[in-house]
Amino acid sequence: MNVQKLSNMKAKSQKISAITAYDYSFAKIADDAEIDVILVGDSGAMVMFGYETTSPATMEEMLLMSKAVSRGSKKSLLVGDMPFMSYHTSIEDAIRNAGRFIKEGGMQAVKIEGNRTVAKTISAITKAGIPVMGHIGLQPQMAKSWDGYRVHGTNYLSAKQLIEDAHELEQAGAFCIVLEMITEEVSKIISESIRIPTIGIGSGRYCDGQILVLHDLLNLNDSLHPKFVKQYADLKKQSQKALTNYKDDISSNNFPTSAHSWSLEPSELKKLQKYFGLIKKNKL
Repeated sequence: MNVQKLSNMKAKSQKISAITAYDYSFAKIADDAEIDVILVGDSGAMVMFGYETTSPATMEEMLLMSKAVSRGSKKSLLVGDMPFMSYHTSIEDAIRNAGRFIKEGGMQAVKIEGNRTVAKTISAITKAGIPVMGHIGLQPQMAKSWDGYRVHGTNYLSAKQLIEDAHELEQAGAFCIVLEMITEEVSKIISESIRIPTIGIGSGRYCDGQILVLHDLLNLNDSLHPKFVKQYADLKKQSQKALTNYKDDISSNNFPTSAHSWSLEPSELKKLQKYFGLIKKNKL
């Protein structure tokens, strides 16, 4: 998968599948499942590092996860999520940090949160040869500080601004835009009025593709239950059950068994037993 193929999918009305991943093992699983786009999301700050929000994620933490994901995925389009304050201070910092995702992290593109105010940054990074995915609507990096985790595009003025923002980001050179928690009607208008693909998360049926946080989809982190998440497996419950059974087997001496162990050849065992007998008799 690459940027051009993703664009072709929209032109052919083929839906795009995207998921977050943060390590080698799950990246390989997603790649084997032929997921189109893997985003190394700054949501890893919460589900992997235990922060309360995505904001504390650092470049070093994001690069650590990116390197692992790039080793596990060979077919999906890999996108690195630029963390808070990695692209805000200057255009130069933004280009430099985006470049690190490509050179060090093994990513093929980066994602930037923000409305039309980040258009110049997107343009500069794109001109430096790095594809950029935009992200409008709910912006988790700053949502808690400003207006919380709410739905966007719920009135005319808000809807108009989102539509204009999407067009601004397209003109700036973004190859794709994530629409997060935007009303379905507004997402439909955006998706139909821009040429680049839209990837929805909590933004309804009419986006060109969908993305979910891996840990939400698999219920590996049940502290949050967003309305827009469809749970496809309950790995937390299954994992807890497996670990409880593991502990019980150890306690009851049911694990390990001979099936999980190796034994000496009879002749070698006999020599060892003779040797051990001498030790017990204090003859060695």
